[in-house]
Amino acid sequence: MPLLHNKTAIVTGASSGIGRAIAFNLARDGAHVFLTGRDAERLEEAARTIRREGGLATIEAFDLRESDRLETFVATTAKQTGRLDIMVNAAGVDHPGTIAEGGLTEWRDMFDINVIAMLVGSQAAIRAMRETKSQGHIVTISSYAGRGEGFRVYGATKAAINSICITLRNELEDEPIRVVNVMPGAVATNFGRNFGPEFVNGLLKSFGLPADFKTGDVLPDSTLEALNARATALFAAPDDIARAVLYAVTQPYDVNVSEILVGPRKAFPKHV
Repeated sequence: MPLLHNKTAIVTGASSGIGRAIAFNLARDGAHVFLTGRDAERLEEAARTIRREGGLATIEAFDLRESDRLETFVATTAKQTGRLDIMVNAAGVDHPGTIAEGGLTEWRDMFDINVIAMLVGSQAAIRAMRETKSQGHIVTISSYAGRGEGFRVYGATKAAINSICITLRNELEDEPIRVVNVMPGAVATNFGRNFGPEFVNGLLKSFGLPADFKTGDVLPDSTLEALNARATALFAAPDDIARAVLYAVTQPYDVNVSEILVGPRKAFPKHV
């Protein structure tokens, strides 16, 4: 019997990258996975893959900055299945650039997605777990950047997440809800969506890959897989992070896996 048989899991940011890999791994281990994110087409593609493998997947596409939608999504999921066992806050966004030259729109986007949506989703999950009397896990995907210096405004959002996870863990230590903070290093995912073409194409060329990226593009899965295969010392794979999450949420109730740092063998340059 799969360890997560009959369990209910929610994964935000599940349309690609780390979130999608987490959804796949939870589904393969028996969970009914509820996926959300902004890209309905990619969410449906992920759900189809899960169903082809015999898993259970339900999707709903919306912008996580719509806090009411996120709260309703979590509450409806728990009501539909009668439980909520796992809440994974995997959505995240990074707008590179200096503070001196940065913009309010980009800063607000990072804090809204990386921090506020994590708070809203976690709070909604706590309510649902309490109401359904579930022994649950709240998992947040943070970053190495939250533990270092000079990682721009993005790093500040991840440092905030790290602090929130510690606080939330203390608040819930007498309840059957565990709080897990997973901090990845550099991962071969669509990191380049908000980076300039010069940086992304230069990186791809350095590993002998086609380099025709334009600002806002989504790197094809084939390119990301090739990058991961050729640069394992610098990039972890999304599945590496997903396996860490699966490990944490399948431990016995009295085992508290509070923090996991997982990444490639070499640290990615801090100025990225």
